[in-house]
Amino acid sequence: MRNYLYLIVAILFEVVATTALKETQGFTRLGPSLVVVTGYAFAFYFLSLPLRTMPVGIVYALWCAAGIVLITAIGWIWFRQALDLPAVIGMGLIMAGVVVINLFSKTLVH
Repeated sequence: MRNYLYLIVAILFEVVATTALKETQGFTRLGPSLVVVTGYAFAFYFLSLPLRTMPVGIVYALWCAAGIVLITAIGWIWFRQALDLPAVIGMGLIMAGVVVINLFSKTLVH
């Protein structure tokens, strides 16, 4: 259970850092640039913790899937970036993959 908490924290830091990355304007703005560097540092630290006992492929799949879906949602809501039907279907497939991994994979260490 602790591994999932670390992974969630890592994902949240990564999402904040990636969101701020858009606001750096090519790292020309100090505030958002500091958020990016700090956010990714904490994200990678917390990502390293579940890797002590969980398979790297599974951790990375969960990290990527959650990050993709959350960043896409932020882009849609915060930055008013349009999503077409194929994008929505793709996000649904990514979320379905995460559900399959968590419910059926025997490679997870709980």
